[in-house]
Amino acid sequence: MGTDRGLRRRTAARALPLVAALALAGCGAVDTADYYWQSASGQLDLIARAKPLDEAIVATGDARLKDRLERARAIRAYASRELALPDNGSYTRYAELGRPFVVWNVFAAPEFSLVPREWCFPVAGCVAYRGYFREEEARAEAARLSAEGFDVHVGGVPAYSTLGWFDDPLLSSFIRYPDVELARLVFHELAHQVAYAKDDTAFNESFATAVEEAGLARWIASQPPEEAARLSAGRERGDRLRAGFRRLVRETRAALAAVYAGDGADDAKRRAKQAAFDAMRAAYERAKAGDPGLAGFDRFFAGHRGSGPNNASLASVGLYTDQLPAFRALLARDGGDLPAFYARVRGLAALPKADRHAALAALASPDAEAQARAQ
Repeated sequence: MGTDRGLRRRTAARALPLVAALALAGCGAVDTADYYWQSASGQLDLIARAKPLDEAIVATGDARLKDRLERARAIRAYASRELALPDNGSYTRYAELGRPFVVWNVFAAPEFSLVPREWCFPVAGCVAYRGYFREEEARAEAARLSAEGFDVHVGGVPAYSTLGWFDDPLLSSFIRYPDVELARLVFHELAHQVAYAKDDTAFNESFATAVEEAGLARWIASQPPEEAARLSAGRERGDRLRAGFRRLVRETRAALAAVYAGDGADDAKRRAKQAAFDAMRAAYERAKAGDPGLAGFDRFFAGHRGSGPNNASLASVGLYTDQLPAFRALLARDGGDLPAFYARVRGLAALPKADRHAALAALASPDAEAQARAQ
């Protein structure tokens, strides 16, 4: 127990410079200062709740939770041992939250644009969302942005990365996930500690998704044959559902991009926009009738206060997948060598944003993909 208290004191002390930086950055705007305060206090609350895994496993009387914690510990060890992901204190502690999500992210986009609004912070740079530890505060921010004319989306988030500033704990918001989804999440969040480009959410999330995919395939292959077959079936089902959902999003984004780029009057664009989203919802209902597993996306289609999908929600999905083909191609070019892949990604992250995106576009070209497959 004394060691645990000492760790908490050291972690809290480590937090103080960041908290101070956030507070100073918010001077001159009361709402900004309030936002930074809720961010800092929410993070410190997580630190206070987190217990070492050994302690949490011994203390729990919940056999299912004990099993999940032990499984998560094995996945965490694999991540560093086999995937060259950071070997540190992240995901070696557990925190019970008492709520379904750790934060709620608010996304916003203009009425006739799929480009999300960005918020800029002193540590993370500019990101395409704003996170809140209290759902009611996220909803209030979304309502304010909606009143300004933005399309808004509020998404519950089971985990987030502090980019190595703190030792991120396992959380009750995701610990009971099935094995495949638990492994996805741990690999994804640890990837954010490997490479991070300020002011480029799509780059960061697409990279982490690429690591998640590669890591999951390798982890499944490392299991005993019978277990690997079970996990593969779960992965294939999840991949199929995600692919169907992403296809709907991609088709709707393409239709809307054409509408927004046109010269029509605003009223005509609004009608076309509504028609595109109506078509998306109808296609989703048809697809769900054929595969009830798609019902897992009902929350997305409900939208903010039941308004349904909109520009902001479509933008939130694109952040995780828009640049994924480029990262897949880069990993293939390195022959699946993860350390070499990470080094190349860090090099891309160091480039000016325009140069970085040009390099990614070249990687994602059909010629580049064909060349990677031939190697």
